[in-house]
Amino acid sequence: METAFTPWASLAGGALIGLAAVLLMAIHGRIMGATGILGGLMRFSDLADWTLRAAIVAGMATGPLVYLLATGRMPVIEQPIPLWATIGGGLIVGVGVSYAGGCTSGHGICGNARFSRRSLVATVTFMTTAIATVFVIRHILGA
Repeated sequence: METAFTPWASLAGGALIGLAAVLLMAIHGRIMGATGILGGLMRFSDLADWTLRAAIVAGMATGPLVYLLATGRMPVIEQPIPLWATIGGGLIVGVGVSYAGGCTSGHGICGNARFSRRSLVATVTFMTTAIATVFVIRHILGA
């Protein structure tokens, strides 16, 4: 399995995520954690909060359309693993998010930027786990 190195696209994506996180904090006083935002769509107690969350999720979902308008083609999305593995990984991440009190974007981007010790520990934990998982899958299991 080849890993694509895309420094300019990655830099642009990271800058946009950082800008979105800063704007959400500056304008609404909210931390941008994608999983927390998505999970909050299941609660309908506050219409303004729900509308904000829905707008953020809609913005994330329409990214490929913005790419299409900018380049004239849809982005190529390759998934080198079976669908069951994607679903299983998503469920495992969901459990991890509930135990960690936030997701990779909430801890890794916003929490670390605020010098949160809890976010630093969470980020080190999920990055170490991700590195170990990739090593085992690629180099021990040979997948």
